[in-house]
Amino acid sequence: SLSLSLSLSLSLSLSNKRVKPVVKSNSLTGVITPVKTPALKRIGQSISRSISFRTEARPLPTPPLRSRNKGSSFPRRRNSQCWSDTVESHNLTAKEIKRQEVIYELTEGERQLIEDLSLVKKVYYEPMLKLDIMSENELRQIFGTLDSLIPLHEDLLSRLESLRGSKKTVGEVAPTLMNWFPCLEAYVTYCCNQVEAKALLDHKKNEKPVEKFLRLCQESSFSRKLDLWNFLDLPRSRLVKYPLLLKEIQKCTPPEHPDEFTLPDALELIHSIVAEVNKKTGEAECQFYRRGLTYIEDCQRLPEIQQSRFLYCHGELKNNKGQRLHVFLFELALVLTRPGEDREGGHVFQVYRQPLPNASLNLEVIPDGETGGGGSFRGAFTGGNDKVKNCFRVSSRGRSKAHSYSLQGNDSFSKQQWVTCLRQAMVQSRDRKAQSRQSVAAPHPDPTLCHIADLSIGCDSDMDDVTSR
Repeated sequence: SLSLSLSLSLSLSLSNKRVKPVVKSNSLTGVITPVKTPALKRIGQSISRSISFRTEARPLPTPPLRSRNKGSSFPRRRNSQCWSDTVESHNLTAKEIKRQEVIYELTEGERQLIEDLSLVKKVYYEPMLKLDIMSENELRQIFGTLDSLIPLHEDLLSRLESLRGSKKTVGEVAPTLMNWFPCLEAYVTYCCNQVEAKALLDHKKNEKPVEKFLRLCQESSFSRKLDLWNFLDLPRSRLVKYPLLLKEIQKCTPPEHPDEFTLPDALELIHSIVAEVNKKTGEAECQFYRRGLTYIEDCQRLPEIQQSRFLYCHGELKNNKGQRLHVFLFELALVLTRPGEDREGGHVFQVYRQPLPNASLNLEVIPDGETGGGGSFRGAFTGGNDKVKNCFRVSSRGRSKAHSYSLQGNDSFSKQQWVTCLRQAMVQSRDRKAQSRQSVAAPHPDPTLCHIADLSIGCDSDMDDVTSR
């Protein structure tokens, strides 16, 4: 199964027992609807495998405080360390201690991210370029703008360290974060590139020199058993971590503290930035998969596919013949495909049968245990026990004839997520269609009267001009 939060759980999760973990929460809580699989979460997943919706249902693990092992420059695992371990004595309350721990976690997280990104550059990028394992263009595509993120986080680390007083405590932190968060707009470019970067990296792994180099790196102690993509995905993991850290700082901030008035604004700002990055990443992901669609017939090229701006979800499902399909639920259309490769070995998705517009979709949830020995199921879903599980049916009366597809999820959770996403897509598409009809049917105002709305009340001179026209 896909493990989207691997890099978080190994490199960014809180492991010290003396500190309570950060409150568990979805990575983009309050930013996007929980039904959708956020683009920022999907970009780390391989396009050659089925989507595992379980990663969306579980909260993000909490980040650890890590410190390098003095015995080695690149230990297999980082030791955990708390703020309390860095001070000899203090007279703070439990709540104030917790606040210092979270701020320390924020600071150390920046330090460790900088170390990891620098490691990626020196151990992966530069050797592969020098040894000609990949071309410069290929490396530029895979690593994207990662190099430009290092000075960005070095700047925040410097700012946070300057806030520490003689007793190693930090007073007001929110203004510093407010001033720095706009720098995170640079993540739009990096995250939008990750979809294509992951596809190219997966393709290049099929070449022996690349596979051998990456395997040797992963087996070495400096990698901490993480593969290259885990490192490339660290910036995205860090981005969705900031709202959680700020919420915890806010929770631990006592009344009448200067940060009490600034933290809500900082939290609102980081939520808006994460939402913008997620939106742009979703658009890039949608465009990437649209380009990968190949059509057998022209009638399959629905305008709704090209008009879609994002994906609700996508992944592997079985049809009633037992065939494995890769299904895309775009903003405005449901597309069933058969995954394959083009002449250059790149991923393509051959459109299977007729795509269905979301606005005209009908959804039928098939209860587990329904007899499936014949009919439209043809026994493919039964697995020999004459019962169907995790199945649903989508249908649509298209422009010329009706289309119906029976599909099966990998498990009950996958089925429920598909059903939920389909229902939301159907409602939103129909609402959009109804709104467009209303706008077309609305009477157009008399153009000779349009300028009256711009007049200020009681302006006799303007009214005289109107009546004289």
